[in-house]
Amino acid sequence: MVVVLDTRPGKDLRPRHPEKANRPETPLLRKPEWIRVRAPGSPVYRETQDIVKKNGLVTVCEEAGCPNIGECWSKKHATFMIMGDTCTRACAFCNVRTGMPEALDRAEPEKVAEAVAKLGLQHVVITSVDRDDLADGGAQHFADVIYAIRRAAPGTTIEILTPDFLRKPGALEVVVEARPDVFNHNLETVPSKYLKVRPGARYFHSLRLLQRVKELDPNMFTKSGIMVGLGEERNEILQLMDDLRVAEVDFMTIGQYLQPSRKHHPVIRFVTPEEFKSFETIAYAKGFLMVSSSPLTRSSHHAGEDFDRLRAARRAQHQG
Repeated sequence: MVVVLDTRPGKDLRPRHPEKANRPETPLLRKPEWIRVRAPGSPVYRETQDIVKKNGLVTVCEEAGCPNIGECWSKKHATFMIMGDTCTRACAFCNVRTGMPEALDRAEPEKVAEAVAKLGLQHVVITSVDRDDLADGGAQHFADVIYAIRRAAPGTTIEILTPDFLRKPGALEVVVEARPDVFNHNLETVPSKYLKVRPGARYFHSLRLLQRVKELDPNMFTKSGIMVGLGEERNEILQLMDDLRVAEVDFMTIGQYLQPSRKHHPVIRFVTPEEFKSFETIAYAKGFLMVSSSPLTRSSHHAGEDFDRLRAARRAQHQG
């Protein structure tokens, strides 16, 4: 099926991916058994859905078509996507709408904070679209959301998954000053794939962003993730791990790329669970405090449990 219009309930019929409309269609590979997931629908899932809708919020769980939405929402875990549902970038892997975003909702920080409190979240993940149209890339809005959650739910730990703030001097400092517990920025793929997969971004800028977080606050946990199955070579993944360790990144995630439509970048291959386990073993050997590597791993999947393990790993490291 070609996804050109956004036909989900409550959405208008603007082109969801106008920049992909004229791209040639690519085949959708049949998913192996290990990548299958159950359809969502539990009572707790619907309760989470209602809270999200009543607060007028956007989640990356829905917008990016995450395969883990049924599991996460059934545990009242949702990843909030701030600054709208329209991204200024056009990455070849992403299912988030592309176009010119609307103005920021100044009430959004309080809405997100209210939802976090209602859901009783112990750990929350906040991400966003890219907002290249804003002078600071949305950095102050990120900070405002963090501050609002601290007021409404002081016991909740906060993880952010940010854009790269490319050509936005001073933006990163604003976000780090708000002191999230985890700063996540995904490299997404190896350098050789950036031109086709992530054309609006720059690999070494993203790497430097993560390194700069540690320079600003050495105690802040940093995290980054990649997708595999895009045609990368094994040695490229191992080199990327080394690059992240040089930047002192604490936590790495590795998951299988899943093609949203025939207009998106094709899945070159499905990486086996055994290969994911091998990547996990190697990443731990390279010094990461935490590694999540499996076909269905996503940046915010099991984020709360992983954060607890991350803190425990740091304590053990210091005691050792």
